Amino acid sequence: MPSHAQARVAGNKHPNRRPVAARRTGGLQHDNIRHTTRFTVIGNHLAQHRELSLLAIGLGTHLQSLPKGAAVDIKTLAARFPEGATRIAAALRELEDHGYLRRERVRTSTGRIVTRTTSCNQPAAARHRPEVHDHAGAPDQAEARTAPAPQQLEACEEDRTHPTRAASRERAPRKPLPDVPRPAYPAPALLQAATDLLADLHRHDPRLLLSACDTAHLAPGVAAWLERDVTPAAVRRALTADLPPEGVRRPAALLAHRIAAQLPAPAPFRAPAVAPPPPARHPMQNCDGCDRGFRAPRSGRCRDCRSDLQEAA
Repeated sequence: MPSHAQARVAGNKHPNRRPVAARRTGGLQHDNIRHTTRFTVIGNHLAQHRELSLLAIGLGTHLQSLPKGAAVDIKTLAARFPEGATRIAAALRELEDHGYLRRERVRTSTGRIVTRTTSCNQPAAARHRPEVHDHAGAPDQAEARTAPAPQQLEACEEDRTHPTRAASRERAPRKPLPDVPRPAYPAPALLQAATDLLADLHRHDPRLLLSACDTAHLAPGVAAWLERDVTPAAVRRALTADLPPEGVRRPAALLAHRIAAQLPAPAPFRAPAVAPPPPARHPMQNCDGCDRGFRAPRSGRCRDCRSDLQEAA
């Protein structure tokens, strides 16, 4: 029998207690071999993003692995992968919202409008990239890439810890919508008809879903169309026909441009038709020959009596 009580073993060093990692079963293991050719470096901020879907993460990885000038439109990607065009378009919008993708429409030297797509491997660093100056004493482009500023490191750390705040900062302020024409007589009933027409556009094309502010901005332009004797069906066809196949980035801006650019000419003035005056009603007279009543401007004989006198003559 021991002469004193044994001290309790501190921590997890008890002989019968195994570490937590040893009690786990399964789990991911890595069999890594170093790449020497044909590889792409992908940051964990994309591969382990908390808000992007799995399809968006995979698509973003695929875009970063493509060479410069590769075709990355929705039709090409849908032909390359088994996912449909709708899912691929949604994944592209996710990457665009989180800064991994930029799409802008530019006009080429031949006048054709094309979509330029830019893949960003580090959105947080691109937002805080310092400007490069040509005068002496300013940091050059290589130093700006290799030696990030302390503010950039703090912003990257904040973006990693607060992805929602980073995503909201990525969204640059949008340009104001183009001006739309105004009706000559903005009657409340006319504006209400224009508002109802705009609110119903998404039933004909889901891409034309408008907010309340966008609808209020576009309603006077549609009212100007309706004021010029254009039927609501014709206005709807003009706004929804020939939409871009790659999708509509800002539906309100596209509709504002169409409303202003395709405004029909005013209807010609048509004077109201003047009805002929009613025939004059003469007063009643009594025939001097047969004493029968008839209407005439003055007294005399009726038609029958005048006929008898002519036959007698």
